Amino acid sequence: MRLYLTLILVFPLLGGVVNAVIGRKLPRRISEFLACGVVWGAFLCSLLAYAAYQVPVTVKLTSWLTAFDFKAPVTLYLDPLALVMVLMITFVCGLIHVYSVGYMTGDPDYARYFALLNLFVFAMLVLVLAENLPLLYLGWEGVGFCSYALIGFWYGEEKNADAGRKAFIVTRIGDTAFGIAIFWMFQLFHTVSISELNTLGFLMPVGVITALGLLLLFGAMGKSAQLPLMVWLPDAMAGPTPVSAQIHAATMVTAGVYLLARMFPLIGVSTTVQAAIAVTGALTAFYAATCALVQRDLKRILAYSTISQIGYMMLGVGCGAISAATFHLLVHAFFKALLFLAAGCVIATLHHEQDIFRMGGLRSRLPLTFWSFLAGAVCLAGIPLTGGFFSKDSILLAVWEKGETLYGGLYILGLVTALITSIYTFRMVYLVFGGTHHLPPFEKGGTGGIYSAVSHQIPLPPPLSKGEGFVQPPRVMEVMLIPLAILALCGGLLNLPAYLGHGWLQGFLGGGAVGEASHGQELALQAVAAVIALVGLAVAHLLYGKGREKVVAAADKPESGITAFLLKGWYADDLYRLLFVRPYKALAGIFWQRIDEGVIDDTLDRLAEILGRAGRGLGCWTTGQVSLYIISFAAGGALILGYLAWVVW
Repeated sequence: MRLYLTLILVFPLLGGVVNAVIGRKLPRRISEFLACGVVWGAFLCSLLAYAAYQVPVTVKLTSWLTAFDFKAPVTLYLDPLALVMVLMITFVCGLIHVYSVGYMTGDPDYARYFALLNLFVFAMLVLVLAENLPLLYLGWEGVGFCSYALIGFWYGEEKNADAGRKAFIVTRIGDTAFGIAIFWMFQLFHTVSISELNTLGFLMPVGVITALGLLLLFGAMGKSAQLPLMVWLPDAMAGPTPVSAQIHAATMVTAGVYLLARMFPLIGVSTTVQAAIAVTGALTAFYAATCALVQRDLKRILAYSTISQIGYMMLGVGCGAISAATFHLLVHAFFKALLFLAAGCVIATLHHEQDIFRMGGLRSRLPLTFWSFLAGAVCLAGIPLTGGFFSKDSILLAVWEKGETLYGGLYILGLVTALITSIYTFRMVYLVFGGTHHLPPFEKGGTGGIYSAVSHQIPLPPPLSKGEGFVQPPRVMEVMLIPLAILALCGGLLNLPAYLGHGWLQGFLGGGAVGEASHGQELALQAVAAVIALVGLAVAHLLYGKGREKVVAAADKPESGITAFLLKGWYADDLYRLLFVRPYKALAGIFWQRIDEGVIDDTLDRLAEILGRAGRGLGCWTTGQVSLYIISFAAGGALILGYLAWVVW
């Protein structure tokens, strides 16, 4: 097992380092093969680790941080939760890497891209396999850095660089709270070992555990884009589409959920922390779903849907249903990666047009992409018998079983969110693939590319048909959609409902359900969820299926009222700009103009001016005539002697 765990980390690290150092000197195909091969090698080692797994394993690789009684070695810990995450990360990221070979065709900066993508996988695997909190925090910051570099990958355009900086800064706010929690836990328990901390919660008052839990929750809010630190994720779409898929599906945004699930034996002692996690998740799910309902940018809709679905996972963790939250995390990884990669095929086909109101007619143009996107859509919407239906229902069942007034309200909010999710999901499907194509005719000689229309100014291939702006994406991009579609649709088999005998996941993780609902009650709740999803489909069909042309015709009208409110994300960015950015800039202006320039610089400038004038005044006495100097010297001496004589006399 030691060898497997070591190779799981070494493979992506090796690929990232080699591509970063000598990748540009290697033939492109070798660089791409190396980047993809190391991730699939890590997946193979994960399968071997799963086959050999029997009991939780702790493997110390080397010493790291040591000072007095503080020790944080490079120690890996493999238990069912970590093993499931490692399998998901390496498999989904492996598909994304292969997809990237087609998507980044022609990009001259391929070595930097694949190096960062490999390092992203390495950092997430460190986070998942870490046995102690400092090592987990290292991986935590690693995914933060890689996301910053990849979101702003095309930094030649200012908005891309700004999006990367925004993601980095906002997530650092949550990271600060997480860092404080680590120091505090060491001070209280004299250990940073996660497995030890999870057994020591009974030693401290509930109030202390509550404070620690809230700090960890705040850290998770930043990394998983939950209220109120969710504003960075919609703008993170500035990076290449495969990067968006990796961030949203397999790596960064799932880190917060994993942290809370990993530390739940400690923080779950506090009912206040459980309620805070559940409320945060439910409110975030509802908020993001309403925002997605009116967005025009295809990737931005998927970004808000990620925020919403992560909210469902948080809701499951808050209810103590760790297996249900993990189940939805896995299935979401499959269908969200599928949706983003399918969206990448659409965007590449239309020369990076991302406005869904300027799309249409792609069902016949891209049949494989259409059916794959539809598979992801039915999972996202929770249509019965899909993986998304079973995973989302398991969370709603856990909320229902809590039975308190608070959780009853959260259950209703979860159902309302599910209805909105179904509506905006099929709104995407009808507007992108239905009707006729609305993109203006493509003029030969324009600029763009599979990977960037603005940043690199690479001529596009000629269109397939005269006067139409379609370019067929590389075949490898569409092929990668097939396994994800199968896993998304059949993902429910990982954790079947109790009336079907439960599934593999809950037994492997060793629990998860809060209560034991009867089969009839479980079926009734599933029926309610199914009706909600189908009603959302019917509403979307009426509004955007039958009424598609009317909606598209009205799309150019200025947005106002509730539509503008939702389109702007409830004006969260404007609120933060008012509360934090403007006061900070005003304070910075005071320190800069009034204190730095007005006091410090002005004082030094005036002192220099005075000294300069004094020097120039004294310089006037300098004539270069020796006789004048002798006379001046004699006069001065006479004055001194006269003064001394007067004093003595």
